[in-house]
Amino acid sequence: MESLETRSRDVQERTFCKWLNTKLESNGYPAMTSLVKDLSDGVKLIQLMEIMGDVSLGRYNKTPRMRVQKAENVNKALEFITSRGVKLTNIGPEDIIDGNLKLILGMIWTLILRFTIADISEEGLSAKEGLLLWCQRKTEPYKEVDVQDFSTSWSDGLALCALIHCHRPDLLDYDKLDKTDRHGNTRLAFQIAAEHLNIPQLLEVEDLCDTRHPDERSVMTYIASFFHAFSSMDQAETVSRRVEKFAELMQSVWISKNDYERRVRLLLLAWTEMQTSWKASLFTGTYTESRERSAEFSTYKQTIKRAWVTEKQDIATLFGNVQTKLKTYGLREYVPPPNLSLLDVDDAWKVLLASEAQRSRAINAEIRQIKETIRKKFAEVANDFEQRLHAISSELTSIDGPLEVQQQSVEQIQTRLPALSETLNYVAEAEAECNAANIEENDYTIFTCQDLEFELELLVQRISKKIAFIDNQIVSRNMTNLTPAQLEQFESTFRYFDKDESNTLNQSEMTAALASLGIVYSDEDMDYIYDQLLQDYGAVSFEAFINLLVEITEDQTSPEQLREAFRGIASDKPYVTELDLRIAHLRTPSIEFLRETMPHTQNETGEPEYDYERWLDDVFA
Repeated sequence: MESLETRSRDVQERTFCKWLNTKLESNGYPAMTSLVKDLSDGVKLIQLMEIMGDVSLGRYNKTPRMRVQKAENVNKALEFITSRGVKLTNIGPEDIIDGNLKLILGMIWTLILRFTIADISEEGLSAKEGLLLWCQRKTEPYKEVDVQDFSTSWSDGLALCALIHCHRPDLLDYDKLDKTDRHGNTRLAFQIAAEHLNIPQLLEVEDLCDTRHPDERSVMTYIASFFHAFSSMDQAETVSRRVEKFAELMQSVWISKNDYERRVRLLLLAWTEMQTSWKASLFTGTYTESRERSAEFSTYKQTIKRAWVTEKQDIATLFGNVQTKLKTYGLREYVPPPNLSLLDVDDAWKVLLASEAQRSRAINAEIRQIKETIRKKFAEVANDFEQRLHAISSELTSIDGPLEVQQQSVEQIQTRLPALSETLNYVAEAEAECNAANIEENDYTIFTCQDLEFELELLVQRISKKIAFIDNQIVSRNMTNLTPAQLEQFESTFRYFDKDESNTLNQSEMTAALASLGIVYSDEDMDYIYDQLLQDYGAVSFEAFINLLVEITEDQTSPEQLREAFRGIASDKPYVTELDLRIAHLRTPSIEFLRETMPHTQNETGEPEYDYERWLDDVFA
């Protein structure tokens, strides 16, 4: 027990001496070598008090030789210590003069507590507890370190390394330390603290590593140096961070203000350029071009304008953020340069909206005007075409005189049809313009291109029929061996089977026409007749058809010839049915006539059976 106290006293004497020497040397005084010897005359003690108290203690005996002079010096220093509120117990000038090491160490520890540790405060705790709490907080992240006191907790050097790494990780790599090397870790901490942190090495490696209970006061004195070193560093960092934070704040505000002004300028310029382009746009062109302008305007409102609305809101938000940030830190309010305030932006926006409305009205007016022009254009060509149709129709109706004169007049009218058909193309083009412009109503005309096309087809058919009629009349006029009734029947039959109204019959049409008149030939005979007509007339025209019928009827009008014809239709039955007549391709009017005039009876199914024998007997009585 005695040896532990002695060892602690030796460590304290060495540590406290080094601590006092740091004060003396920093102020240009020679260092001490022994607390007992160097403090006994009171000179060093007065120098230390003047340094610690940052005051002058007045005149004192700087080279005392007599005990009374030494006592005056020591007493002067002790009185100063007491005046500073430091309570000294059981120590007087004679204890220091006579070198009572135990009391001297107690006094120095009191000074250390007063001038070095007393100002340490953590959450209102005492100096010792505050310093311990500070150490615990700083070393908490390091799992190998557990600071519980100022003795054994520091014996492996890891707590010291952790304190250094926590504040200055650039000075050592804690993770790479050999956690089992107590002496090496402690020596490294001492070295780094002395060389880089200006913390004097108050302890020796053995003071921590080679004793079971390192001296608490000595350790506290040394650790307090770390607290003050890092506290000043923290204060410097706090000051630097404060300046840096303010600089960053002002820089962010500056960037935000520049960003605001830049974006406002770009936005206002874009609005001005858009309005300038609208004013420079001339409203001339087709409906398609006007619709393209309308589509471009719609696209502008859905894309560019929406982007502008978003940007306008973002700019307002940015401006508000700048003002809020300035107000938060009590800085002067930001006033934008002239013409760049939010009010200026709102005013420019209102001007843009007015220009936009004017642009919309101009486009709509242009479209309405173009539509009206298109309506009038179509009405003009349509009405003109209808008048020409009407004039030709009237001219056709008024044709009179000899058949040859009429024939010449109609053929002359027919030559004008191609030009009229060509004119219809202009009507179709004008109507296509209307359709492209989505024009559904037109107050300037009642006609459509389809109406006029239908009327033109009727006129073409009418002229064709007129020509055929005149031609047929000329033929009929020259057929003196046919009765008017026969001519009418033959003509109506020809017209019925002339499906394409070409005034000619092909072979199948001619076969059907002859069959409807009760004239049936074999396929071989029909081929011969058709080829013969083509050789004689070039086509089976109405004239050719009539001449053929004249030749046929000359030998087919006797009762026996007709009976033979009916027997052929009836397949040698003594009667014919309606189905027989239809299979024979008789025309519907002829079938109706025969049904009404021929006597008949009804079979078991109720179907009429017509007695053609008795009817022919009555007809040829």
